[in-house]
Amino acid sequence: MLLGPIDIKIEIMMLLGKKVGMTQIYDEQGMLLPVTVIQAGPCTVVQVKTIKTDGYGAIQIGYDDTKPSRRKKPQTGHAEKANTSSKKFVREMKVPDEADLDYKIGDSLTVSVLADSKFVDVIGTSKGKGFAGVMKRHGFGGFPASHGTERKHRAAGSISSFASDAGHGGNLKKGKKMAGHMGNRRLTTKNHNILAVDEEKNILVVKGSVPGPAGGYLMIRNSKKA
Repeated sequence: MLLGPIDIKIEIMMLLGKKVGMTQIYDEQGMLLPVTVIQAGPCTVVQVKTIKTDGYGAIQIGYDDTKPSRRKKPQTGHAEKANTSSKKFVREMKVPDEADLDYKIGDSLTVSVLADSKFVDVIGTSKGKGFAGVMKRHGFGGFPASHGTERKHRAAGSISSFASDAGHGGNLKKGKKMAGHMGNRRLTTKNHNILAVDEEKNILVVKGSVPGPAGGYLMIRNSKKA
């Protein structure tokens, strides 16, 4: 799932969290900045994978406790092996083969692992918008609003040669912008500047907006490019 080489605790660290919401703060120059408040951790290490046992190196972490009755029995047993409660949100962080795995099952990861980072990438699921037309989904301009148009102001117009993928079957050509399901997709926003870290409350404040609604689950990792 992740990332680049070496030092697991700094270079390729990932945390699970939840979007609290957005607000505004002033920076040192007096500029008003839009920020997102994220509850990042604490996460529990529920499994450590190695080349010897699984064929690759990874750390599986879980976030947000839930009742065992709301999980399937294999999931409940998986959590019990780590001596922890069942988790709502479980994801895996792949590590390099040569990495020195300093973590053990049951260890807790807090927002402090990102305290030395300057930028993070945030992965989440965007808000679902349902079935949307081409103007909302793709930003089409629509037909003229005055003369010559009758009840087709927001129509997509002709799909032309995209109507048939000649030589490859009778389907529509892949990639044609048309009306359809909008949102509810995995998105990654990159290079968010970390403006504040509250290690006591496991709060992370980053510049800009991140995918999903307030209360939505997120994966926060060190930025790969910044």
